[in-house]
Amino acid sequence: MTPALRAAVAALFVSYFNYFTEIEDHFRRARGSGLFLLSPLDWALIETWKEAGVPLEAALKGIDRAFEKWHARKRRFRQVNSVAYCAQEVLEAARQMAEGSPQQGRKAEPAFDAAELAEYFGRNADALRESLPLFADGRRAIEQTIASLEELRAAALAGELHDFEAVEQRLTVMEERLIGAAMQSVTEDELLACRREMDRCLAVYRGKMTAEQIAVLEKQYMQRRRLEDLKLPRLSLFYML
Repeated sequence: MTPALRAAVAALFVSYFNYFTEIEDHFRRARGSGLFLLSPLDWALIETWKEAGVPLEAALKGIDRAFEKWHARKRRFRQVNSVAYCAQEVLEAARQMAEGSPQQGRKAEPAFDAAELAEYFGRNADALRESLPLFADGRRAIEQTIASLEELRAAALAGELHDFEAVEQRLTVMEERLIGAAMQSVTEDELLACRREMDRCLAVYRGKMTAEQIAVLEKQYMQRRRLEDLKLPRLSLFYML
C-alpha cells in the first residue's frame, strides 16, 4: 500500500470514528442517561447513515426532533432504548437538507412514495438473486432476504407502508443477516489481509481509541469490504436519498 493510499484509508477510519461517536454521544445526551451502550443493530443503522451520505448535522437534528416528540407525549410508558426510534426523523431531516429547505412550519411530506419504495425493494431483490451463485454457504439467508424484500415490495405497491421507522428497523435486521451470510464465505487469507491492512492504517490512532472503539471500526470496515467485494446491495432506506 502506498503512503498516500494508507493515509486515505486512515482518514476514512477517523471519519467513521468521529461520525459514530458524535451520534452516540448526542443520542446519550438526548436520552438523558450517563451510561448507555448502543446495540450492534444501532451501530449497523448508524453505519447505513454514514455510507448513504447522511450529513452528521441531519442525524443529530433528527435525534433531537425524535426526542422532542417523545417528550411532548402525554404518556411515556417506555424509555427510548435504540437509535432506531429516531430513524424516521433522521430520514426526514436528511431529505430536507438534500432539498435545501428546512420546511419548518408545515407538515412534512412522506420521504418516499409507493412506486419509489416498490422499485427500490425490487431492484435489491433482483441484485441478490444474481448473487446467489456466489454462495455455497449462507444461501438460505440470501433467499430469505429476497423473500422479505418481495414482501416489502408488495406492501409498498398496496400502499401499506407508512411507518418508515418500522421499515428501517426491519431492513437493518435483514442487512445484518446478509452480512452474516457474506462473512461465512470469506477465506482465512482474505481475513488476514484485511486485518493487516487495518492494523497498518490504525497504528497511529490506537493510543487515542479504546479497544472497544477499535473493534467496532474493524468490524464495520471488514463487513463493508465484504459486501463490496461480493457486489451486494445495501438495504437501508437512506440509500434511496
